[in-house]
Amino acid sequence: MADLPTHTIVFEILTRLPAMDVGRSKSVCKQWYALLSTQDFVKIHCSRSVVSSNQRVLLIDDLTCSVRPIISNNNDYGPSSTVTFPFHHQNNDVSILSHLNGLLCVCLNHTYELLLWNPTTTAFKRLSTPDSHGFYINNLDAIGLYVDADDDYKVLHIKRRSGVLGVYVYSREVDSWRNIPFITRQEYLSPHFNWSAGTFCGGTLYFTVCECWIGGTNVVICFDVNSEQFKEISFPPVPSNGMVQGVLVNVKNVLHMFASTGMFEMTIDLWTLQGDYWIKVLSCPPIPPISLSLWCDITHYVTNGNWFVMTKLGKLFTIEMDMKPFECFYPVSWFRGFKGAVFVQTIVSPSI
Repeated sequence: MADLPTHTIVFEILTRLPAMDVGRSKSVCKQWYALLSTQDFVKIHCSRSVVSSNQRVLLIDDLTCSVRPIISNNNDYGPSSTVTFPFHHQNNDVSILSHLNGLLCVCLNHTYELLLWNPTTTAFKRLSTPDSHGFYINNLDAIGLYVDADDDYKVLHIKRRSGVLGVYVYSREVDSWRNIPFITRQEYLSPHFNWSAGTFCGGTLYFTVCECWIGGTNVVICFDVNSEQFKEISFPPVPSNGMVQGVLVNVKNVLHMFASTGMFEMTIDLWTLQGDYWIKVLSCPPIPPISLSLWCDITHYVTNGNWFVMTKLGKLFTIEMDMKPFECFYPVSWFRGFKGAVFVQTIVSPSI
């Protein structure tokens, strides 16, 4: 240790600090400020911050926005801290569309504007432009947040407008949008198809595209973030005698899908993607009709192999993979009205 340069020792120590402490450390001296502002430092600090103990839940209702730590041993939240939005909004009308490495891609519902926002540092960046880029319409558009091989954070925006599909990429590095080609089946332009948000895994963004009626077409659209090429792969072979929903999640750079299907009774299977084919991991017995029990987002996972599940109403549950207690999908009503996301606290900036 005595042979290591002081700069290296300081660098190693500071990259292990919590994100909030890094911000305070910038005021120590000019040398530390310069060191903590480099992209190399931010990248290494981020890689060491993406751990389950650093996960936080952001919850938004009509009056408040709060951040809470996750207490993993009892599936609950710790004490909340109020977050003040650093941008103008109306009655907390902020929708969370995607999250990656501490950055959230959000939409201001009253103006349709897209923003990148780090709730830990409070920094944000507006993505809307005078030439109509960076505006999001719910139920028509799809968003995916990713980082490419050059460590450039980007937003993929798939827009459906009057039967015309446009695909645009925003680059944090150059702070601009550009159009890219998207060759796919014309029927996916129809509002009868529901596009999920993109899930980033292994250099690819994945979207589920599901037709909104029984027996409809269900596919997965893949976007290679480095070649910027799209391709279509099949959905897991689930029964088509009911409504179908697929929820994608990245676990240690392997794509998984919770595929649910049914009408009066729901079945849920867990699949993993190997190449372009889905392999079933486990199944659960049919779930009887429970109000809103299906509408859950698999938002993150615990490093011991369990899964965090957060309902669209904001309640947090865990699926223990050994015991498979799928009854934990049942939501509770007292979280009605909340929107939220699970994210990790980092110092990644929404702008360069």
